[in-house]
Amino acid sequence: MPTKTLQIPTADGQADSFAAFPDDGERHPGVLLYMDAIGLRPELEEKARTLAGHGYYVLVPNLYYRHGPAPVTELPEHITTEMRPAVFAELMPLIRAHTTERALSDADAYLGFLSAQPEVSAGPVGVIGYCMGAVLAMRTAAAHPDRVAAAAGFHPGPLVTDAPDSPHRLVGKLTAEVHLGLAENDLSPEGISELGRALDGAGVGHSVEIYPGTVHGFTMSDTDAFDASAAQRHWDRLLPLLDRTLAGGRGSGARSV
Repeated sequence: MPTKTLQIPTADGQADSFAAFPDDGERHPGVLLYMDAIGLRPELEEKARTLAGHGYYVLVPNLYYRHGPAPVTELPEHITTEMRPAVFAELMPLIRAHTTERALSDADAYLGFLSAQPEVSAGPVGVIGYCMGAVLAMRTAAAHPDRVAAAAGFHPGPLVTDAPDSPHRLVGKLTAEVHLGLAENDLSPEGISELGRALDGAGVGHSVEIYPGTVHGFTMSDTDAFDASAAQRHWDRLLPLLDRTLAGGRGSGARSV
């Protein structure tokens, strides 16, 4: 399967990125995949390859490119529960520096890049994300309702806050169908109810689901948070969503990946 490492021009420089796509010479729907807070690494590249195998051109940008190419910080091959606090202590300055303003400016560049690729078909794209990337997926879908037909987030960062631009306050702008797969402690019961009311009130097609027995990061096999059954469930939700909304993937059903 073809893969590329890329440099995407943005308002603030060049975002190093990874792309995977089918090896058939045809054009396929585009998918923008936002990394989790740990960063662009082989785990995310493997997710992109899996999606490409189902008929999509998948772009995974290094959201921390302003601080250097990926990996911006030194990462262990496997992040244990004990290692996690030290890893995130290094990452927090990068996370805080990635403001909403920067994220939305970058999203313009990433979507523009996708639309210009000869391997990407005309029509809507999907935006998916993990952890902080789930928040960015929702923001991107709200900012580009004419482009984004599917938005999915797994073990998301804060989706319901007191901020005026909290993601749950933006859902009235969405035209995308949404799936959110939560770990058990990602969002309080009150937050889940508020998010659901916002999505219902906006008339957005959506599913918000708690994946039983999981902790934050359950899709990431390079961490102790990984849960194999929940990771499979995430594919079982994501692949049909993309197939329904993007028209052109290979069709996925709910088979194992």
